[in-house]
Amino acid sequence: MKRKSSHIEEEEEESDSEVDSEEELQDAFSKGLIKPGLNKVIEKETRKKNNDPELMKQILKKIKLDLPWIETLDVVNAPAPLAPELALQMHEQEERRAKQLQGNRKLQQLKPTEDPVINDFKRETMFHRQAQAAVMFSIPRLKKMGIPTVRPEDYYAEMAKADEHMQKIRQSLQIKEQAVARSEKVRQLRQQRKVGKQMQIEATLKKHAEKKQMLNEVKKFRKGVRKDLDFLDDKKKTGGSNKSKAERRINGKQKIKNSKFGFGGKKRGSKMNTRESSADMSDYQRPRKDAKGFKGRNKGRGNNNTSKTQRPGKNRRVQMKNKKK
Repeated sequence: MKRKSSHIEEEEEESDSEVDSEEELQDAFSKGLIKPGLNKVIEKETRKKNNDPELMKQILKKIKLDLPWIETLDVVNAPAPLAPELALQMHEQEERRAKQLQGNRKLQQLKPTEDPVINDFKRETMFHRQAQAAVMFSIPRLKKMGIPTVRPEDYYAEMAKADEHMQKIRQSLQIKEQAVARSEKVRQLRQQRKVGKQMQIEATLKKHAEKKQMLNEVKKFRKGVRKDLDFLDDKKKTGGSNKSKAERRINGKQKIKNSKFGFGGKKRGSKMNTRESSADMSDYQRPRKDAKGFKGRNKGRGNNNTSKTQRPGKNRRVQMKNKKK
């Protein structure tokens, strides 16, 4: 307890001394004993800028090499005028980009100059124009200096890679080309198979539809709703056009069968008599007579007196055989 109390007393004395020192300083400043300027403000060193033009020029002078222009080929010029093809391409790019932005509200607020896609295209166009202007300036200057700018026809440059390495590259390229050609062929075959299957399905559906229509027409003809058979001729005309030449070629034997047995049309009940056919007597012929009676119906059924060459019975024939033995 004594140690704690002594420690507290020491702290109170220190705080009182600090207060007294501050009051003494204020009294001294009010009496003029302390003058301003004794306390100096330490200013922080300002950091130099990275893009200091003067400093960069000084460094450029140190590293610059005084070489002739033919060694550096550096050109500083304005970009070439915009070609009509590039202007048209840029206009098409802006129209295409405007169509893409129709459904995007955020990007619709951007101006054409702020659009990153169009700006990238314009930037690439500017690079192209800058390079074109540099070429247009440098080529005539090189020609005046007598320096050739076009590779001669008999120019021979030694390759940096060996022939074996180039042969491996050629083989790998051939393998890739063969794989691409194989995949393309497989894709075409698959597409042809799909198209052929679709055409086959359409042909089958068409055939079923025609058959159904044909059966409906036949039913109408049987019921008496339709009295003509013109739909058969239409069927022949439409079917004949789709057939090949080999199918349309009919030999003479087939023509004879068609003329004899008919071709198409109703066949059931075609030989039944009708009222008109039963009353028709134009083809009737009366049976002929001879001296002994009618011919035809009673032929071979006459009495024993009329038949001279009547065959003997079985028992009689057996007996005749036995006698001969």
